[in-house]
Amino acid sequence: MKRTDQTLLEQMRINEMEIRGRMDLLEISTEELDFLHRQQVVISDKIDEIVDEFYQVQTGISEISLLIGDADTLQRLKAAQRRYISDLFAGHYDEEYVNNRLRIGMVHKRIGVEPKLYLSAVRVLKEIIANKLRDAIHNEDVTTKTLIILDKLFYFDVTLVFDTYIVSLVEAIENEKKRTETYAKSLEEKVLERTHQLETQVKMDSLTNIYNQRAMQEFLRRELLLSKRNQTHLSILYIDVDDFKHINDQFGHVKGDEVLKNLALSLIKSIRGTDVPCRYGGDEFCIILPNCAKEEALRVAEAIEKDFSRRQPDVSISIGVAENGPTKYLDEDGIIRAADASMYDMKNKKKESKTEKIVKSVSQSLGKS
Repeated sequence: MKRTDQTLLEQMRINEMEIRGRMDLLEISTEELDFLHRQQVVISDKIDEIVDEFYQVQTGISEISLLIGDADTLQRLKAAQRRYISDLFAGHYDEEYVNNRLRIGMVHKRIGVEPKLYLSAVRVLKEIIANKLRDAIHNEDVTTKTLIILDKLFYFDVTLVFDTYIVSLVEAIENEKKRTETYAKSLEEKVLERTHQLETQVKMDSLTNIYNQRAMQEFLRRELLLSKRNQTHLSILYIDVDDFKHINDQFGHVKGDEVLKNLALSLIKSIRGTDVPCRYGGDEFCIILPNCAKEEALRVAEAIEKDFSRRQPDVSISIGVAENGPTKYLDEDGIIRAADASMYDMKNKKKESKTEKIVKSVSQSLGKS
């Protein structure tokens, strides 16, 4: 949910239980609040006097006068102050009351009222209200009790206002942190992009635009070390184009290059973002699959074959799989040899299957004759 869809009360996760808990900390009882509410009649007649006297003092302070700025703003502030004083004696100290106090804190923070200025203003307001109550209430015990309760309620309000100051400061720090991180990230991305561009010039196969054998050796060495250190799986796919020499001999090298490019595209489309596709040499390709067990590697192989048959329906490929870890680890040459052997095993099975089909077809033809 966006912040603009929430009240300050909701943003700061203040509920009815939290409100009651804060009042208990300040020892503000329901009976005391009811007693304060009974003085509303007394204070109502004095609100305009209190507000005028309060802003006469405030506008005499140059810092506050600059913040107020003009007569229209002053009139709006006076109207808001009347509501604030009225609410002190209104008898409703619920979530709406708290939300209004939080809003006061947020407004003061946004217009740049420093905590020292806000606390100074609270002291002035308390003193003015106290003088008006002493003049209006002729029972000393009632006056004293009213002022004690009012003092507690002012403390309650101040804690809410300063919560908004603290939250605003924390948010400002977080926002600045995010901006700094974003800027740092953008610089890092530019450096990485430039580094990648330079690496590409020496590590990429010019025909297929995937990694060459030199790059493959570096990636494989690194991933094998990481796999062994973290005790994770690592798989290798070894891919070979069936009868590639026949394709070149019969259709020319242009056709052969087209097949290799399409195979590279199928590799790129079918693998995960962390996998490394490489042209090992000629019509042989390898894929390094970090954190990948054999079962998942076989699914990747299946996806490659499916995509390649769509791009190049007249050509087939054979794919071998070798797995490393998490308990037994081969070296670079060992895992490549294992994947190569698996690929040739697959290629031989295809040939055997093809031979069986031919024999069966011939046998069926002879049987009919």
